[in-house]
Amino acid sequence: MRFPSLSLAVLLLAAPLAQAQTAPAQSTGGKAQAASPAAAASAPDQVDLDDIRNFSRVYEIVRQAYVEPVDNKTLMKAAISGMLTGLDPHSEYLDKDGLAELNEDTTGQYGGLGIEVLQVDGTLRIIAPIDDTPAARAGIKPGDTIIKVDGKPVDSENIDEMFKELRGDPGTKVTLTILHEKSDKPIDLPLVRERISVTSVKVREIEPGYAYIRVSQFQDDTTADLEKKLGDLIRKNGPQKGAILDLRSNPGGLLTAAVGVSDDFLDSGTIVTTRGRLQDSNLSFEAHPGDLLNGAPMVVLVDNGTASAAEIVSGALKDNRRALIMGRRTFGKGVVQTVLPLDNDHAVKITTARYYTPNGTSIQAEGIKPDIPLADLSVNKADSSVTLISSEADLPNHLANEDGSKGGKDIDNDGSAENAKLATQDYALSQALNVLKGLALNRTAPSAPASQH
Repeated sequence: MRFPSLSLAVLLLAAPLAQAQTAPAQSTGGKAQAASPAAAASAPDQVDLDDIRNFSRVYEIVRQAYVEPVDNKTLMKAAISGMLTGLDPHSEYLDKDGLAELNEDTTGQYGGLGIEVLQVDGTLRIIAPIDDTPAARAGIKPGDTIIKVDGKPVDSENIDEMFKELRGDPGTKVTLTILHEKSDKPIDLPLVRERISVTSVKVREIEPGYAYIRVSQFQDDTTADLEKKLGDLIRKNGPQKGAILDLRSNPGGLLTAAVGVSDDFLDSGTIVTTRGRLQDSNLSFEAHPGDLLNGAPMVVLVDNGTASAAEIVSGALKDNRRALIMGRRTFGKGVVQTVLPLDNDHAVKITTARYYTPNGTSIQAEGIKPDIPLADLSVNKADSSVTLISSEADLPNHLANEDGSKGGKDIDNDGSAENAKLATQDYALSQALNVLKGLALNRTAPSAPASQH
């Protein structure tokens, strides 16, 4: 059975990067140490002959007695897939189509709806919709569940088939029955598949001097794209007072891209370490000198759809005290997959390591707790009656300001109107901007004058 990758998946490429170093052995604090890979390999754990006989019997029973004929190739593929998917939700057997889909995920080019999903208890759970795709425009959210595809219920028996239906030729239609998180009323969403060309990085000034950086997933070109777009913004508008890095609903992607993005905002320090049974899985990634923002304060926005590679970046910036993390607890995917080719058309994607944030924390099934938690809220501007007198300037015969020609006022100069507009559009983003401004003010605050004697 084929399960979706977390392109879901964080991929550890077979060839380690030049900046990767062998992770130093860590103290066990007096606890028993795990056996070395060589010792584990030599430990007696031979296959029981009874298990082999049982496998052969089941194989023959299915081939001879199943209600419909099943060819040997199909049975062997199902057996291999079942062996891998029984390990964890992210390990899988990839045939030619699976390899093509994996390539589409890492390059951001495919035909479909723009959603990242994971199999959970026989259902398809939404990890995150991708920005500017049919799924995102339809209002699909992280944590939603797909319970039907074109009216056909999703269950453990057909989940592979249902997953494949999410992709298809651009222009073709599909109806998803979605159960929103914390809702008990499914809704039908008619969608049209599109050519999904995901631009993973968007950069703009949210206010003069404050950069907004949106990374929707981690692809081959994400690091280079970020460096170009943020560099262009700084050249055009000057050095930034601070930046918001928005990783909400970012399902992850390539480990190498996560390391590159983290390195772009760090001058030094560990980014992430990985540890597994194989020596090649024990790696440590270190930051190089050079921070694109020159130390300007950062706020990272996260939610329950922030997963995998996005959690590596969040953990690296948090543990190195480079940024404040705001939002909701992240998804909690703290394992790394390696794609091991079998031949030109087949490969195994298998979990080979756990990853650890710079302070040595595993976030597997725990996620990253934000420094400043934010509930998933939306706000509406309150209705208010017209106020005839709201300041001294409204009073008759008021004295003019000595620095002003008329003593009048511009009611929009305080920025409250812009703040209200942003808050009603994106409450979390408005809160992040307010915190960022406070950090920037603290950074540029003048030192106290010397006392007089």
